[in-house]
Amino acid sequence: MPGQAARPAFTLAEVLVTLGIIGVVSAMTVPSLMQNHQRKTYVTQLHKVYNELSQALVQYQNDNNAVNVKEAGLTNQAALENFVEKYFKVVNDCGSDKTPCFASEYRKLSGEITAVWMPKTHYTVASGASLGIGEVMTGDTLFRVYVDINGQKGPNIFGRDIFIMFIYKNGLLDDSLLNASSTAPMTEDERNNTFNSACNSSDVSLLHGCFGKILNDNWEMNY
Repeated sequence: MPGQAARPAFTLAEVLVTLGIIGVVSAMTVPSLMQNHQRKTYVTQLHKVYNELSQALVQYQNDNNAVNVKEAGLTNQAALENFVEKYFKVVNDCGSDKTPCFASEYRKLSGEITAVWMPKTHYTVASGASLGIGEVMTGDTLFRVYVDINGQKGPNIFGRDIFIMFIYKNGLLDDSLLNASSTAPMTEDERNNTFNSACNSSDVSLLHGCFGKILNDNWEMNY
């Protein structure tokens, strides 16, 4: 309109500089946001399996009118297999074969390929998680359970999408001390020490300790 002052406009150079700054900031923040989202997804799936296992152990104890799961009969490999098959909807029973229920290869957080595999029986359940069970323990610790929250899908790293839980005589799920008998619940110091000496170490034969760290950090993956 006549007499009206012209409005200032951005030059092409200013627009390009602004877009460049936005691009740099996005490149710096988006990967971090995606990693945080992925960690939360892993923990959510792990928590779901943990709840299912915990509830099944309580139900098993109640169904057998026992004061603990050991008294209820969870004392050998056959009993553990019957427990899984009764209280979970099994969609794939791989028996003694690791695959296709689990991936053929796993790594540690440090990147090394793992060197041991303990489960004697392998299952995939309706949630999409895979359970590897076996190895009767001593004392209050009964069994070691490998939990891959998404089966064969990646990243196939201990502490990300695969964890080791331990079933205790009192029906609790926890981690376990390194080369020593432990009781559940473990102390925060015991879990942190196990995380540092096992899960977060480069020793390819020590695969536990990640689950206890997540318990300590109130179901957050802060490592």
